[in-house]
Amino acid sequence: QYRKIKEANPDTVLFFRVGDFFETFDEDAKTASKVLGITLTKRSNGAAGDVPLAGFPHHAIDSYLPKLVRAGYRVAVCEQMENPKFAKGIVKREVVEVVTPGVTLSDKLLDHKKNNYLMAIFISEEIAGISFCDISTAEFYCYQVSPDKIIQQIESINPSEILAQKKDKDLISNYVNKVNPSIRVSKLDDWIFNLDYTTELLKIQFKTTTLKGFGIENLSAGIVASGAILNYLQETQKANLSHLSKISLHNPSEYMTLDHSTKRNLEITYSMQDGGREGSLISILDKTQTAMGARLLKKWISAPLRKLEPIQARLDSVEEIVQNKSIRKNLITHLKEIGDLERLISRICTARANPREIVALKSSLKKIPLLIEEMNSLKVRTIRQIADTLSPMEKLVQVIENAVVDFPPLSLIDGGVIKYGFSPELDELRDISIHGKDWIANLQKQERERTGISSLKVNFNKVFGYYIEISNANKDKIPSDYMRKQTLVNSERYITPELKEYEDKILNAEERIYELESQLFNHLRISVAEQAETIQQNAKLIAMLDCFISFAECAVEFNYVKPEVNDSGSIDIIEGRHPVVERILQPGEKFTSNNCKIDNEENQIILLTGPNMAGKSVYLRQTGLIVLLAQIGCFVPAKSAK
Repeated sequence: QYRKIKEANPDTVLFFRVGDFFETFDEDAKTASKVLGITLTKRSNGAAGDVPLAGFPHHAIDSYLPKLVRAGYRVAVCEQMENPKFAKGIVKREVVEVVTPGVTLSDKLLDHKKNNYLMAIFISEEIAGISFCDISTAEFYCYQVSPDKIIQQIESINPSEILAQKKDKDLISNYVNKVNPSIRVSKLDDWIFNLDYTTELLKIQFKTTTLKGFGIENLSAGIVASGAILNYLQETQKANLSHLSKISLHNPSEYMTLDHSTKRNLEITYSMQDGGREGSLISILDKTQTAMGARLLKKWISAPLRKLEPIQARLDSVEEIVQNKSIRKNLITHLKEIGDLERLISRICTARANPREIVALKSSLKKIPLLIEEMNSLKVRTIRQIADTLSPMEKLVQVIENAVVDFPPLSLIDGGVIKYGFSPELDELRDISIHGKDWIANLQKQERERTGISSLKVNFNKVFGYYIEISNANKDKIPSDYMRKQTLVNSERYITPELKEYEDKILNAEERIYELESQLFNHLRISVAEQAETIQQNAKLIAMLDCFISFAECAVEFNYVKPEVNDSGSIDIIEGRHPVVERILQPGEKFTSNNCKIDNEENQIILLTGPNMAGKSVYLRQTGLIVLLAQIGCFVPAKSAK
């Protein structure tokens, strides 16, 4: 059984469930032992004695699995699919998911402040089809570029894993090594990269008869790359992917492409010193309150806009929020209470969500009407659109409210997830389970009075279940509806139809409660999953609002001004400051602001002189960062800037 499953999952480390342990064998055991620091052993029986073995208790999977995936391995998790007690012969086992660097829904592996992209690249003659997807947030994009732009795209999207045809794997690996050697390149069979197959796969996933509505119908190389991603997700996840309900056309020409050295030198998302977030531009600008907002902010900073209209729309939105302090503060208060809607709905759709995550979704949705109310007095078009498009989803909130207790346990197995009053059958079973002893005491009292036998006892044992015990001295008082169950030396044990019926109920109550709660919870999960698209739309709008507020907070706190962005070829900054350096100065140190006037006609060059450590590179970077801030729609550190 192991060999068969291993054969079907060749490029993975296979976690094979055996009883209470996950075991790894052969080369997998050597890998697991090295990466996870667990003991490598051997079994001492016959041929199996030669097989290396390394395992850990099944409940420790959450701490061991992320370590292997972070080290760049794909891990197949193979579970027992039936109860060993009832299994005939060998217990049935199946791979329930394959976790890879680019495909995971586990909180232990995901950073809530950034996306985890899986990318596919398909090179077809003079064109490269590219697709990238984050299964945890359901973002799915498709586009095409010329092959000489592939390195630029890998830098720009920075995926965790790239899928390639077998024949292209070495070429793509070379590209990756130039950008970031830690990105995993996974090869797929060449037959998957077929236009008819991938088109059909996408149409089935999105429940459409054509791909026209997504604006990608003419991008055949892009469609092939997108289909390869979908194929890989279906193979690895073994779960419902209904939250992936659409694909969008990604247009790189709308954004400035920042290459690796620009991002590094300007320290946009990480500092040059230690590669950490501290001391980078994003660490100063990120005042977002939600995980969706933090991820969107990272995207905005990494891809400044190139068109005037969207830049202006962002700047106007930030300006209005700056001017309305009390609305801004109220919006921040509500945003703080909103969970990660994108990742919550992905976990719900793939049946991985626990009861607390359903309640977290409900609590988050409850804040939407409050956000809309606050935005109603704002006038800027972009913010009006957010307010008008947000959906309060009151019906769904009510459904969850009626079904699930306010503070549920983490797992369904612990019970007590569904509210009293939601299911009469469940309420009855719970009453039986909780009040069983009272019922037995009442029955004993009732039967003593009915028979006149004061020594009558109602008892229970594991072999015979419930019974009424009567001593031989009272044999003559036994009612006709008593059925003999067992004869003892000094007494007889009986059962009545009422007691038999109750016994069936109480013995099955615990098991039935769990089954029924699981059933009800699953129905609820499916109802929530059906609303995935609206929830994802809400998440995007909230993320945008969160970013505007984050920019506004920076503007107020750090004394930034609204830049004037236009189509002229000149830059005119009065008293500009370096956004990061001015924030990390020691107390008492002052940043000296600088002017910068430069254009395409007369003043094309500034000759910058001065000794080492005089601030030449700070001046250079400051100018770059002020332009970048303006082009992401943020206010800038200056007295004025055009």
